[in-house]
Parts: sequence; structure tokens; C-alpha cells
Amino acid sequence: MDAPDTRLLPSLREGLVTSSAEETRALAARIAALLPPDTVLALHGTLGVGKTTFVQGLATGFGLSEHVTSPTFNIYTVHSGGTRQLVHLDAYRLENGTQLEDLLLDEFLRSPWCLAVEWPEKVADWIPADAWHIELGITADERHTVRLLS
Repeated sequence: MDAPDTRLLPSLREGLVTSSAEETRALAARIAALLPPDTVLALHGTLGVGKTTFVQGLATGFGLSEHVTSPTFNIYTVHSGGTRQLVHLDAYRLENGTQLEDLLLDEFLRSPWCLAVEWPEKVADWIPADAWHIELGITADERHTVRLLS
């Protein structure tokens, strides 16, 4: 297995631009290699900016072959089988972190894991202090931006 490309982090902090869903997935796959085990990844951005596309790239980076779709109606899905378990949470319909505790999400986190949270502002009181925060956006010319906030 190749070593992670840590040179990506400074560029990611400044913000990167992708021109297609394929480029966004490829970037997310590279980022997957940088994430420490047992990491919460908070994905910020409005509807349609590519949060689920980004999670699809994470899955590829973790060597998962399952098809990843938005868990809007399930609230979260668990993908296993690669180098890391990927739990994909869509918090859009939640009102606070207490509701996550009721879902028993912690019981599904098997180390090493990555919990990718769409709409993290809905459960901000639950997001750990050491979470990675990534902001996704769309430029005026319809390209996508990806920036590491913390």
C-alpha cells in the first residue's frame, strides 16, 4: 500500500477545485488515505454541492466496493469490507446530537472506522472536537470546491 501524500494537506487547507464528479471522487479517495483511524469527518455545504459524491470517493479510497448513495431516509448506512469501515450519516432530518444517541450509532463503529457526516451543523453538539471539517461548494462556473477547515 502506498504511503499517504501529506503534501495534499496544505493545498486542501487553501481549497481545491474539481471540474467533475469523477475528480471530486478521486480527491476524496486521496484524502481517505490521510485520515487517522476512527475519525469523524464533518462535510459542510448546501444541497447539491457533492457531499455524497465525496463520500463515494472516500469509499473507493478505503477499498470498499459497495455502491454508496445518500442515506437521507435511513439516516445512516454502514459500509464494510475494505481497509476501514465507513459509516455515512445524513443528519439533515435530525435536530440535535441527542437523537444520534437514540440511534445507537456508536454500536456500529468498528475500529478502524470513518464516520462521514452530512449536515453536521444539525448535530454540532455531538461532533467531537477532533473531527475533520471539510467545506464543499460550487463556483459561479459550476466547478466544485473542497476545503479543509480544521
